[in-house]
Amino acid sequence: MEKRFQPYSRLAAIVFLVIGCLWVLRPFLAAILFACAITISSWPLYLRLMARLGGRRTLAASIMTVSLVLLIILPLALVTWNVADNAGAFYRGLRDALQAGHLAPPDWLRQVPLVGEMADNYLRGLIGSREQLVALAKKYMEPARHLLLGGGLVLGSGVAQVSLAAFVSFFLYRDGPTLLRALAVGMEKIMGEHAAGVADTVSRTVRGVMYGLLGTALAQAAVAAAGFLIAGVPAVALLAVATFLFSLVPVGPPLVWGGAAIWLFNQGSTGWGIFMLVWGVVLISGVDNVVKPMLISRGSSLPFLLVLLGVMGGVIAFGFVGLFIGPTLLAVALGLLRNWTGVQPVVAPPSRSAS
Repeated sequence: MEKRFQPYSRLAAIVFLVIGCLWVLRPFLAAILFACAITISSWPLYLRLMARLGGRRTLAASIMTVSLVLLIILPLALVTWNVADNAGAFYRGLRDALQAGHLAPPDWLRQVPLVGEMADNYLRGLIGSREQLVALAKKYMEPARHLLLGGGLVLGSGVAQVSLAAFVSFFLYRDGPTLLRALAVGMEKIMGEHAAGVADTVSRTVRGVMYGLLGTALAQAAVAAAGFLIAGVPAVALLAVATFLFSLVPVGPPLVWGGAAIWLFNQGSTGWGIFMLVWGVVLISGVDNVVKPMLISRGSSLPFLLVLLGVMGGVIAFGFVGLFIGPTLLAVALGLLRNWTGVQPVVAPPSRSAS
């Protein structure tokens, strides 16, 4: 009787042990997953670096970790500070304009077809009536405060999560070969002959999605920041991060550089406004149409719906780093499903739509 129930008791003990470990690691699960995704994506680079350093794993892992800090954590921290500073400056400028009576709707608003004149008259009446402004402020002050506080918390938690991910990635780099051998043995015992194929699918998919999403987002943000600097658009760092975030969603970056172009036209800088439109269409959106197909590996592409659900669900589940964890997890699941069923997606020609 004991021998009959012995396998079940072992299985129950293992299940409870796994649940207990996941419960302990639950606060750090997002950072650990993000660290795993970054480590898998940059593992070939780490191997080349370690070979150049004569096999010194600790030094190579330290260089990779410092690079991660300089590329992601430092800019994110600076932008978090910039958002808080710009929010305070915007509030003070709006308050001073209201007190001085210099606030007025933009001239181009009246030129908008159908609703332009009505919107312009409403705003001028609202600005001229202190009672209506006070009532409107009371109505929207609390939601606006919650929105700003929530955005600040997301960025702040993003800095903390990415910092923890960088710390975890150091040990993943340094002890990676040992972890890979242990993982290979465990997967072979569980999956048998399919273990190697599953491991290859997971690593290839993670690299493809991370290269496609993170690489394209960084490239678009850098090109957009250069354009904003040349055109003299304010809050370049904030707009560059907005481009980075919106690039994760198709047709997202035009909302940022299009808004910058509208601001330039409103300031009377028609030439720079046209420049911003051309820069956005040709270069910023050109990154998505040219760079992404070069970065993302074959077989790891993700349908639009899963990208959107992955980004939104990832943020809700994991916070800021969920922007990358969500689509990556869905891509891995989709890749394993395709590998299991043998059904491959129909390859469509690359989209030329602006994004």
